[in-house]
Amino acid sequence: MMLSHRVGRACHVLVLVLCLSAAEDFDWSANNHDSFYYGTFPNGFSWGAGSSAYQTEGAWDKDGKGLSIWDVFTHKKGKTFLNDTGDSSCEGYYKFKDDISLIKEMNLNHYRFSISWPRIMPTGIRSDHVNEKGVKYYSALIDELLEHNITPIVTLYHWDLPQVLQEKYGGWQNISMINYFNDFANLCFERYGDRVKYWITFNNPWSVAVEGYETGEHAPGLKLRGTGAYRAAHHIIKAHAKVWHTYDTQWRNKQRGMVGISLSGDWGEPVDITNQKDIEAAERYVQFYLGWFATPIFHGDYPQVMKDFIGKKSAQQGLGTSRLPTFSSQEKSYIKGTSDFLGVGHFTTRYITQKNYPFNRGSTYFSDRDVAELVDPRWPDPGSEWLYSVPWGFRRLLNFIKTQYGNPMIFITENGVSEKMMCTELCDDWRIQYYKGYINEMLKAIRDGVNVKGYTAWSLLDKFEWDEGYSERFGLYYVDFRSKNKPRYPKASVQFYKRIIKSNGFPNQREVENWKTKATETCSTSNQLLAADPLTSHMEMVTEVVVPTVCTLCILISAVFLMFLLRKRN
Repeated sequence: MMLSHRVGRACHVLVLVLCLSAAEDFDWSANNHDSFYYGTFPNGFSWGAGSSAYQTEGAWDKDGKGLSIWDVFTHKKGKTFLNDTGDSSCEGYYKFKDDISLIKEMNLNHYRFSISWPRIMPTGIRSDHVNEKGVKYYSALIDELLEHNITPIVTLYHWDLPQVLQEKYGGWQNISMINYFNDFANLCFERYGDRVKYWITFNNPWSVAVEGYETGEHAPGLKLRGTGAYRAAHHIIKAHAKVWHTYDTQWRNKQRGMVGISLSGDWGEPVDITNQKDIEAAERYVQFYLGWFATPIFHGDYPQVMKDFIGKKSAQQGLGTSRLPTFSSQEKSYIKGTSDFLGVGHFTTRYITQKNYPFNRGSTYFSDRDVAELVDPRWPDPGSEWLYSVPWGFRRLLNFIKTQYGNPMIFITENGVSEKMMCTELCDDWRIQYYKGYINEMLKAIRDGVNVKGYTAWSLLDKFEWDEGYSERFGLYYVDFRSKNKPRYPKASVQFYKRIIKSNGFPNQREVENWKTKATETCSTSNQLLAADPLTSHMEMVTEVVVPTVCTLCILISAVFLMFLLRKRN
């Protein structure tokens, strides 16, 4: 693919940042993609790692937990890779103390995890039943973290909606979810708010809306093309605002915490920085992704470009109103400003160019944008088809957020890279390179004046990766899913990340290069240990399956032999 990165005139650069004069402290025209900055993060910068309930806990039907939409979705054949489920996953429900010891060993400042709504409210409705065993589990998890001086950052919704709410009301298609979610959040504030000071309402609502209700790739698997994603997002934004107001009026003075939302966004870079249509297409790409949720929360309404494009396409279809729902003036003022901090999940970048989709083929979220996504074949590709390593896009996204939303307080809530391979490889050099590049670009963004307060590596453990099952591994720690005990093994990236944390950045070239050498040395021993681990799994199988089977056969043979002797004697 031919990619032009020649710098145009100053006006082109200004258009790239949506003509915002606030961009003066970031040079959007600079093409220093490969430069590395040696320096340290501000004092008090928080380092962490993350997980989510359905992806790691297992224990899907234990101790009174209700069904979630992901329990039901994964139990249908053909919905996930190899029909994998999160039924047992990492067994994190039973092994949380072991995992906290890993967190402590890495010297992390915070741990981000989510609370499973159906684990503490089996039907999703507080008046039906509160499962005290589930409440107690998260209380013990929070206490254990605090005992080790690790700050809990708690996500209220990481995609595992109670199945009853999906069946009865249609899930996020229904406005009633707003009050049910508020009741759930209120219970969490009531039970845990004395100890939890950082709350995230929703994790990546883009995926909930688009993959849950537009493409059907994720639970609940609905394909309501052109309408479902917009309706789900509308209710999610209102639900977020309601929870923020509940905390603000009922709990903030007592608990002194903060409530934010975690939004995911890839960066979209124009294929040709001198082409006005490419520049506008790249803007649309980001606004239809991150801006879809961030703009209402920070400015009170959807991005103008979304309203224009979806309205135009709806009119072309002969619809009387836009497929994008509208906020009343009262709702706009209620939603605006409902985030004490912004969580940012970021993994990759795309080159963007203009593409006109014909309206007569039916409209979808993707065709509404009129963009085409491209990748540079030179970008490192660890194996997941959607994730390429493009560190420089991270800095650009962070500066975009700064200029668009008034430089809010930011916590990076997800950033990491997967591997997609059948064999075990603990010497994850590509992950070291990824973290090194992306964390360095974040450091540059802080130097640009972006208000980033913390970073969360995604993820602590290998875990269930939604429709990809266990075929993709994001973990700093390798989990052997074949073994009943689900043992954890550190990858080389653990040692590398530990050194970044200890130095609070990148002190000098010599030291950083030494970190990589040391990290690779430590992982080679672990690799040898893990190579022998199938023997352990084999012995488990011998103990649990073969031995009982042989014993049973021996008893049967003995019984037959005894009958034969008795018959012969008679």
